[in-house]
Amino acid sequence: MAVFGFAWGGDLEPAIQKGVEFLIEDQNENGSWGSPRQTKGLNIYAPVPGAHHAFRGAVTAMAVSALIESGLADEEGAARESVEKGRDFLLENLPKVRRATADAIYNVWTHGYGIQALVHLHERASSDEEKARIVEVINGQVDRLVRYESVDGGWGYYDFRAGTARPSSSSISFTTATILVAFHEAKEIPGVNIPDEVVDRAVAAINRQRKPDHSYMYGEYLKARPLYGINRPGGSLGRSQACNYALRIWGDETVTNGVMEEWLDRLGERNGWLDIGRKRPVPHEAWFQVAGYFYYYGHYYAARCLEFLPEEEKQPFEEMLVGILTELQEKDGSWWDFPFYSYHQAYGTAFAVMTLARCRQS
Repeated sequence: MAVFGFAWGGDLEPAIQKGVEFLIEDQNENGSWGSPRQTKGLNIYAPVPGAHHAFRGAVTAMAVSALIESGLADEEGAARESVEKGRDFLLENLPKVRRATADAIYNVWTHGYGIQALVHLHERASSDEEKARIVEVINGQVDRLVRYESVDGGWGYYDFRAGTARPSSSSISFTTATILVAFHEAKEIPGVNIPDEVVDRAVAAINRQRKPDHSYMYGEYLKARPLYGINRPGGSLGRSQACNYALRIWGDETVTNGVMEEWLDRLGERNGWLDIGRKRPVPHEAWFQVAGYFYYYGHYYAARCLEFLPEEEKQPFEEMLVGILTELQEKDGSWWDFPFYSYHQAYGTAFAVMTLARCRQS
């Protein structure tokens, strides 16, 4: 196994420490992360104010999860205080996040990553009252995801067809995978209700987008164009990790350890296809229509796939991920892959810290 253009291994703990320090410093006074303040010539379509409520909620949830997973918020100190401020923001604001407009449904990302952060917070809650409040908010996020489920099952983040109450657009493979992961993490919490039929439809939606080599189409709307660049293995490199992991945790036995190892190998050997898109300002302008924001997303879910591998088999992949991420860390301690208002450093750093924290064993 080779790693395209990167050294093997790296100094993991200092990288995590610097990433956590960046997140603490970057947090807004109200406990959130990110803002719409930093713009560029070409900005992501973001109807105000709802799209930015969604972006800020999702990025805040990811940052809270990263601080917790780093282990540096376990003791008294700045990281713990940052988590508590983020918790208060999420509990107050996640219930307010809605669909921005008929065509912009970015809030599904907020609900998904919000659930993951709330699961972490539930584990840390010190009172039954706090746990009950967190369960209430989780169920509210689940309710939103049921409400905004695609007519075909699964979830997308745009509806450019009819703009109906239940979105008429097709599901997007990796969006659906992200939410399935969140559902799986929350389902064992007493009082949380994850509807089985919604999960079943989401799994079926991903499977309709799965190709025999476990590359996945970007969205079901492209099913008639399976060899379109973005649907080929190079275009799926940042999605296959998430989709494979989501299907596996929900019981798909065809996603074997061998399948996961093959796609982890590809992530190392063909990392250039993702890296060429990293930091480009225009979505999907790189080969295979790769967008920059797939980069740290794909590496995070690659680290999640390691959960299924035996210790002796996962170590080379842990070292691969550590080598890639430690080399790409910015001087200020952050990571970012796509210029996205003022949200990109927070979400990129959150993904990287969570990835590195899962590679500590090696």
